[in-house]
Amino acid sequence: MPSVLIAGGGLSGLAAAAALAEAGFSVTVLESRGFLGGRASSYPLQDADVIDNCQHVLLRCCVNLLDFYRRLNVADRIRFHRTFHFLEPGGRESRLERGPLPAPLHFSGAFLRMACLDLPDKVSIVRGLLALQRERGRDDLDRISMLDWLHEKRQTPRAITRFWNQVLVSAINEDLDRMAASHGFQVFWLGFLSSADSYEMGVPDVPLGDLYAAGLWDRFGTVRLCPRTPVEAIETDGGRVRGVRAGGEHWTADAYIAALEPHRVNGVCPSLDLDLSWVEYSPIAGIHLWFDRPVTELPHAALLDRTIQWMFNKKDGRYLQVVVSAARSLAGMAKNDVVELALRELGEFLPAVRGARLERSHVVKEMRATFSAKPGIETLRPEPQTKLANLFLAGDWTRSGWPATMEGAVRSGYRAAEAAAAALGVPARFLLPDIA
Repeated sequence: MPSVLIAGGGLSGLAAAAALAEAGFSVTVLESRGFLGGRASSYPLQDADVIDNCQHVLLRCCVNLLDFYRRLNVADRIRFHRTFHFLEPGGRESRLERGPLPAPLHFSGAFLRMACLDLPDKVSIVRGLLALQRERGRDDLDRISMLDWLHEKRQTPRAITRFWNQVLVSAINEDLDRMAASHGFQVFWLGFLSSADSYEMGVPDVPLGDLYAAGLWDRFGTVRLCPRTPVEAIETDGGRVRGVRAGGEHWTADAYIAALEPHRVNGVCPSLDLDLSWVEYSPIAGIHLWFDRPVTELPHAALLDRTIQWMFNKKDGRYLQVVVSAARSLAGMAKNDVVELALRELGEFLPAVRGARLERSHVVKEMRATFSAKPGIETLRPEPQTKLANLFLAGDWTRSGWPATMEGAVRSGYRAAEAAAAALGVPARFLLPDIA
């Protein structure tokens, strides 16, 4: 049975492990932390339940992520929501949900009823969506920003801030002026236009860590998970990896996958000498708030025109998580100030917040949450194959065909697994094609 050692127990490494194990390979996963999932993880908080580091969601168009959950037999732990709730300051709600018409007309009725947009905004958005569908083949979309393209299509300021920005910044974790138009096109085409149900938002009904808990891997019988085993060095000789030093031990396998963050790869394997000068990071902030009473009945909501962007009702309307993507403005703020900002703004959307007592709070700032999906970098993202014959790369920063999302991470893991399997003489296909 061929063996593969995977350095890194984030989503990309776990996806590679599940695919290879299901195909009959012997797999070892080395993870530096005491829990799996990388940036999509959960952990116990003192005097509180287990919490996610930050709320992660998916769309139904994320076919490879859903396939990964299927492999671990946890796909039923994802709850899909057909309604997007948009809240304006003052609390007025607009809803976006599919109607009876086929794609791409399935949002027509709900879109016309959205009170948060005026008629000129809606006209410009329709014009923009038609142009997006027509111009998907443009060869300069990776070289221009999404904001440049929106200005080119004469989008109104309100259409940009309340529609395009609200969806894309949360999906890609980057501001519109720093985001390649190609990524914005991908989100709207796959998530909102190509299929009537592809937009449905999936939210795990368990902590993220439960989706890849150790016991779930027993079904494969060939996976060894090694938490608290940081990789110190990937040792090479003659154009191949001959072993890995990790956790004070020496590990060997037939093939190796480095599923590490980009700033770590060259450090543990100088022989790779990857040019990663293009990598910049974009932060995310997750703000956990526990109140003494319910403050909302909504399951989630997009929050318009403020710093905070999304609210998720984690438990009984009393425990909410607020998310800020591309959170550079919060990077230097003290955590108490972040909580005060979130409470002040949240009270503009949910009046009950102003009468409730905050029992506790917790702020998570992921400063290296994702790579910045800026124009001009797509061709610089590395393929899974490396200059070392038996070492392959995985990670949402590699050339997955997607931006830095959970789907992108799983895609990269599957691509690395395919490359490793082929190199070991047992070719296999794991990657599923996009829905359109």
